[in-house]
Amino acid sequence: MDNQMMKKMADTIRFLAADMIQQANSGHPGAAMGLADIAVVLSSHLKHNPKNPKWLNRDRLVFSGGHATGLIYSLLYLWGYDLSMEDIKNFRQFGRKTPGHPEYGHTPGVEITTGPLGQGVANAVGFAMASKYCANLVNSETAKVIDHTVYCLCGDGDLMEGISYEACAVAGKLQLDNLIMIYDSNRITIEGDTSLAWDEEVKLRFEAQGWRVLETDGHNYEQIDEALRLAKKTDKPVLIIAHTIIAKGALEMAGDHNSHGAPLGEELIRRAKEVAGFDPDKKFYVPDDVLIRFRCAVEEGELAEKEWNHLLKQTPYIEQNEALEHLVDPDFDRIEWPSFEPGSEVATRDSNGKILNAIAKAVPGFFGGSADLAPSNKTELKEMGDFPLGKNLHYGIREHAMAAITNGIAAYGPLLPFSATFFVFSDYMKPAVRIAALSGLQHFFIWTHDSIGVGEDGPTHQPIEHLSQFRALPDFYTFRPADASENVACWKLALKMKKPSAFVCSRQKLKVLKEDVAFGSVEKGGYLVKKRENATVTLIASGSEVMLALQSGCHLEEQGVMANVVSVPCYELLCEQSKEYIETIIDPKTKVLAVEAASGLEWYRFADDVVCMESFGASGKANDLFKHFGFTIENVVKRAKELLG
Repeated sequence: MDNQMMKKMADTIRFLAADMIQQANSGHPGAAMGLADIAVVLSSHLKHNPKNPKWLNRDRLVFSGGHATGLIYSLLYLWGYDLSMEDIKNFRQFGRKTPGHPEYGHTPGVEITTGPLGQGVANAVGFAMASKYCANLVNSETAKVIDHTVYCLCGDGDLMEGISYEACAVAGKLQLDNLIMIYDSNRITIEGDTSLAWDEEVKLRFEAQGWRVLETDGHNYEQIDEALRLAKKTDKPVLIIAHTIIAKGALEMAGDHNSHGAPLGEELIRRAKEVAGFDPDKKFYVPDDVLIRFRCAVEEGELAEKEWNHLLKQTPYIEQNEALEHLVDPDFDRIEWPSFEPGSEVATRDSNGKILNAIAKAVPGFFGGSADLAPSNKTELKEMGDFPLGKNLHYGIREHAMAAITNGIAAYGPLLPFSATFFVFSDYMKPAVRIAALSGLQHFFIWTHDSIGVGEDGPTHQPIEHLSQFRALPDFYTFRPADASENVACWKLALKMKKPSAFVCSRQKLKVLKEDVAFGSVEKGGYLVKKRENATVTLIASGSEVMLALQSGCHLEEQGVMANVVSVPCYELLCEQSKEYIETIIDPKTKVLAVEAASGLEWYRFADDVVCMESFGASGKANDLFKHFGFTIENVVKRAKELLG
């Protein structure tokens, strides 16, 4: 393809993006126009099928700078994904497939919701790790079922974010030779030149992290092509530093920081089109010869997928295909769930460790790791090896990157990953947890050391507001099991939910309760553990406080007060139940007292009063702390009787 044709293709992208943003009167034209030349060349390298965006062996393209949706949607439309010109013309309008930032599951062809800057870099690392893991499960020396590349487009802002340092260090350590990151180095941020706040040698930084670094003129087609060809032959992750001009083609606005996040104006766009040889009176114009060349992606992609499917049926691939089927369609009935003796004492972090190992042994795609806390989180998958040949991931002390990388693994396709740390450190993970919820990614978050029960480590390590925070997050399910057996029931449910979930587990040992339920089930989020005739009060609790509620109920009975007891392992699921179900387990004729060693504000949805944390914790023995902060039988009984007057 000659340079003149490629420039015409790039200009088509530029003016589509400019028109989209102008018509919406909002958006970010700068990055879209600056990356257009790179996008044209990358199109000739990308292996994908627009008619089947879920083809497993496709290349993955992550747009870490999610604000560049003018570029993203232009490319998806031009390549032939299920995106119409009407969607393009209604950019950023309610109900269309073209929201302001890319959303996984909403727009065909969008691989992942990248959200805040930097996360897409970590997501791309996750895709590359997922590809390596799948390849090691299903490939052989003679039959390569998984053999694709992960590309990531990122900008200055992405690399300023700390998460990019964390994630790229992981990629370098693992020598992910299937990862190519193209850095749009236009040296511009919203406030002006990057030198206002950032002045570092990016090349040296990445080389120090184990990457190969190439540099190219981001507007020279031959140089871009050569860099991509070289990158695909390299035995380590590659960063291509592409020196670009923001808003390339926008005349006097090219290179100006004001082009980053605002429409260019009708008059400037008209003049720019004239200079490029386009009709200034035509908006959203795609020349026929340009569309034909971009739409080759459909024919080439369908052919590539057909060839891949055909290969899977050939003799050398039969065994690999069977392994792939087990990976894609796991049989949860093969899991040999652990059982726990009622009356025995088991910390839920310990029972969780046994559960993780049971699942991992039976489900090929289930694997994960901790942010350097596996011995404390009890997340080591015993005798199952280390990534990439085994199931144990070692993220180091990188909670934010761990969460976003694991999101990438979850979005990749057939895998069921988990990540783990102390519950209080979930603060470092929150942006990625939110994206997991927004995207519906089945990422299992393991958070241990769930309350003031952490003890001597003190208030910096004792989560207080965290349960309330995650229970407020839409489409996210926070399980806090009361004992080991309830933990098993929670996992059986979470595996089938196809949503992100968290397991908030205790450090201290909890007594395994008898498996007799008065009414309801874990599947409903909450259930009636103990029902008393003529009850006047209902005690609600989760986790370690369920035993306290049961004991308090017995003491109340001795004093002539009948108390029902409800366990709520998943508050969010309980909120989804019918009024009839909720009133069956929480008798509306009773006064309701919730008990939880956390901030507990959300319990006022169901309760008249809450025994909860009203301050930070303290350093000391767990039992001393529970007593000091009022999590005792005496205090619960007192508060319940006060409710009754």
